[in-house]
Amino acid sequence: MAELPPQAFEKDDPSQDDLFYATPRFVTHIDDNAIAAVTALYAEVFPPGGKILDLMGSWVSHLPPDAAYADVVGHGMNEEELKANPHYGRWFVQNLNENQTLPIETGTIDAVAICASVQYLQHPIEVFREVARVLKPGGVVAITFSNRCFPTKAVTIWLDLELGQHQLLVKHYLDRAGFASVETRTLVSGETGTDPLWGVIGRT
Repeated sequence: MAELPPQAFEKDDPSQDDLFYATPRFVTHIDDNAIAAVTALYAEVFPPGGKILDLMGSWVSHLPPDAAYADVVGHGMNEEELKANPHYGRWFVQNLNENQTLPIETGTIDAVAICASVQYLQHPIEVFREVARVLKPGGVVAITFSNRCFPTKAVTIWLDLELGQHQLLVKHYLDRAGFASVETRTLVSGETGTDPLWGVIGRT
C-alpha cells in the first residue's frame, strides 16, 4: 500500500474531539454476538496474569470475566465512562489525535486492546509506534472493528473503503509501525443479520 496523503485522515466534523466526547455514552457499539467474539479473541491472545492496556476504551472492555490480569490500564476520552469500568485498576484521559505519546513506560505492557475505535485515529502510525514501544517483546495488540462508526468523526479513508478492505488498512498501520507480525481475521461474518466483526492482531 502506498503512503497515504494527509487528506486521508481528515474528518467531516473538524471540531475538537473533546467536545464530541464530553457527554458520556453508556452504550455498547456492537451487538452481543460481536462482543462475544471480541471476548473470545482476548481470551485466546492475551496472557493470563498479564498487564493489559485498553486503548480508546470506555465503560466496558469486553475482557474475559474470569481472567485474572495483573493490571488493566484504561484510556479514553470521557472521564465518567472510564470511572465506571470495573476492569480498570487505573486509567487516563488523552486525545490521541492531538498527543500520540502514551504516559506509560517502555516495555511494560503485555497486551493492548482497541475495540471499535481505530477508525477515529488521525495519526494511526504514530499511535501504533507508541503501542509497540510500551509492549514487551512478543507483546500483542488486538484491534477489532465492525461496520459501525460515528461517520462525522471517522477519517475519510475509512469511510471511502469498502467492507473487507479495512483489515488491509489496519495491517498497513501496524506494518509501518514496525510490528514483527500481523494477522487479519474475520471474526463474525454478519451473514445472519448480526454485526460483522473483523480483527487485526499484531505482535512485537
